[in-house]
Amino acid sequence: MSSTQNQFSVRFWGVRGSIACPGPETVRYGGNTPCLEMQVAGERLIFDGGTGLRVLGQHLLSQLPTSGHLFFTHSHWDHIQGFPFFVPAFIKGNKFQIYGAVSPNGATIKQRLNDQMLHPNFPVPLQIMGAQLEFNDIQIGEVVQIGEVMVENAVLQHPGEAIGYRVSWKNFAVAYISDTEHFEDRLDPNVQALARNADIMIYDATYTNEEYYSETTSKRGWGHSTWEEAVKAAKAAGVKKLVIFHHDPLHNDDFLDSVGQAVKAEFPDSLMAREGMIIHLGDSEPVVVLEKPED
Repeated sequence: MSSTQNQFSVRFWGVRGSIACPGPETVRYGGNTPCLEMQVAGERLIFDGGTGLRVLGQHLLSQLPTSGHLFFTHSHWDHIQGFPFFVPAFIKGNKFQIYGAVSPNGATIKQRLNDQMLHPNFPVPLQIMGAQLEFNDIQIGEVVQIGEVMVENAVLQHPGEAIGYRVSWKNFAVAYISDTEHFEDRLDPNVQALARNADIMIYDATYTNEEYYSETTSKRGWGHSTWEEAVKAAKAAGVKKLVIFHHDPLHNDDFLDSVGQAVKAEFPDSLMAREGMIIHLGDSEPVVVLEKPED
């Protein structure tokens, strides 16, 4: 990975929340559930293991042997369901460090990944994976140092608890904030701490305010936020670029186009997350976005 020693890039492999929704109405933004990859100072950091992780795994088959650091925000299905289909984890010679906080009921990330692969729900157990897998239980607020890269975390407002991450290297920082529900009467101090002056904030904006506050189908208490709250949080934190993420599976491409226009009107340096999108950070160039990168 020497070609990435002086680079910081973020690539989106899955941008949906809740459940995968492939089809003609989601082809432009993508239907895979959360997974993103950061290439930072020669290190590969992967965040969440939704169905997008399967696609990343196929991409990595041309780079064997491979290694990386896989961080989970929590273990709801849409964030772990791609792990059993992550082919590089089955191949000897590959190495992955896996991180996650212990859940409120005491279950480690290893236990939760193991449990979803037990009979009768899955045909092969986690133990059949041939790669070297090392599981790390991280504490809330613990700083993980990976070479020159620093990974911080904080608790988010989500049923069953989730954590957000901040990845820092040199003078660059990216905040990954999924899944979270905003406070209606104040800013979330943990979100603000993770996002403070970040180059990029990737934020769970599953709903619009209209959907969230609906009198008939309110989404209060579901553990997700809105694009309006994303803008509010980004402005307060001094974020440079806002990325709207964790799209509702009911929101088709045209709907997300309209959301993107509304967000830009309030926060011009913003993007709607799309599968395959890459954002590059560099000392001598502005952020570059490639909508359809070459593999």
